[in-house]
Amino acid sequence: MSAGQSSSDTVPRYVAVEGPIGAGKTSLARRLAESFDSELVLERPEDNPFLERFYRDPRNAALPAQLCFLFQRARQVQAFRQTDLFSPVRVADFLLEKDRLFAEVNLDPQELALYDQIYARLALDAPVPDLVVYLQAPVDVLLERIARRGIPYEKRIGRRYLERLMEAYARFFHAYDRAPLLIVNAGDIDPINREADYRQLLARIRNVRHGRHFFNPAARLA
Repeated sequence: MSAGQSSSDTVPRYVAVEGPIGAGKTSLARRLAESFDSELVLERPEDNPFLERFYRDPRNAALPAQLCFLFQRARQVQAFRQTDLFSPVRVADFLLEKDRLFAEVNLDPQELALYDQIYARLALDAPVPDLVVYLQAPVDVLLERIARRGIPYEKRIGRRYLERLMEAYARFFHAYDRAPLLIVNAGDIDPINREADYRQLLARIRNVRHGRHFFNPAARLA
């Protein structure tokens, strides 16, 4: 850091970490929040009483699970807006707009139409991040990490569901241009358990100011 440069000059005010289940977004968000000494905003899927039921019976529980997440997002948007005056630095383990991505994957056309009506009535105006970090990883890596963390209801997550989710994420971020985007190959690095990987990723995050970027050190060294 050069003379006269404060730490706030190199810290985005709002970072959103995204990626499919098992990509490591919550663990990375926690580390970033600690590094930036910032507020940590978590998705908290454990607060959704329909989620475990969804993994047991996705056909019948998808709509209430999705609407519960939608109302949770609405409360989080309101909380974001109420604290804008104080301009805290925030790191979140989700992007507010991604809720519809899951709705498209999990709901049938009639349910999705109802979801869209409710979404429109809520008139969500999500704050735009200063940076979105999108974690990608192969399905086998995701399945291994899901198994390793040992959440009982997640044992029902299958390969095909993860493949559909990854396809939806790829489509979403292919068109995403609301904020600077850093796409991270999280299959070949471990920024949670390997300090060198984390420090390298942190330096890249500090330097992204605009546009679309890729972080793939394994490919760069190959």
